[in-house]
Amino acid sequence: MTDLILQTRDLTREFKGFTAVDKVNLNVHRGDIHALIGPNGAGKTTVFNLLTKYLPPTTGSIYFNGEDITRVESSAIARKGMVRSFQISAVFPKLSVLDNVRIALQQQQGNSFHFWKSARVLEQLNERAEQLLDSVGLLEFARVTTQDLSYGRKRALEIATTLALDPDMLLLDEPTQGMGHEDVDRIAELILSIRHNRTILMVEHNLQVVSRLADRLTVLQRGAILTEGDYATVSADPRVREAYLGVAADQEVAA
Repeated sequence: MTDLILQTRDLTREFKGFTAVDKVNLNVHRGDIHALIGPNGAGKTTVFNLLTKYLPPTTGSIYFNGEDITRVESSAIARKGMVRSFQISAVFPKLSVLDNVRIALQQQQGNSFHFWKSARVLEQLNERAEQLLDSVGLLEFARVTTQDLSYGRKRALEIATTLALDPDMLLLDEPTQGMGHEDVDRIAELILSIRHNRTILMVEHNLQVVSRLADRLTVLQRGAILTEGDYATVSADPRVREAYLGVAADQEVAA
């Protein structure tokens, strides 16, 4: 069996008596695309905030690569190889697409972006930056100012800046939210293309995207795990139908 890269044990977060995450035991296998789904208010984003230390858990523990990271700071978790995209990616709208990736590469090296350095020094990062842009389909836009990119391509750039940190695991928070059909397809293909030797945990509302990408799903409802499995198993579960559609578990859906 594929080993586990991320585990939570009875992960719980309470807010003044309200339990937003309730004893969640999450098991993410190395190399999988694992989707965290559920209706609005199910606790998905709170789980992501707990994993990346935007919030401390009330109780419970988090393990990454077998190490207890429950009390580890967010920046240290990123250095250990678990990076959350779209929330913490450094994208500067008035810089070029290439410069955005070069900034991320300098962060990966443990340095700040040195604007005062000679162009020759900064250009040493170009080869790797261009490789990353090519991997997300943005090489032809390398010299374009980032604010001039379409929304979908900005998301692709955010993935490129995250990949510059060379993570073992990517946490993608609603990667296709607000996109048109064409951009959704582009980002879905991109996620498939970058999964090699990498684990992806994603929150995603678009179930067509989930069915296409995810090896395994965890369904949350009211902060707790409702069910888990592959898409066929989860989508056939009447409790999932009830959670999403408000259809009673013992009722048949009209043909």
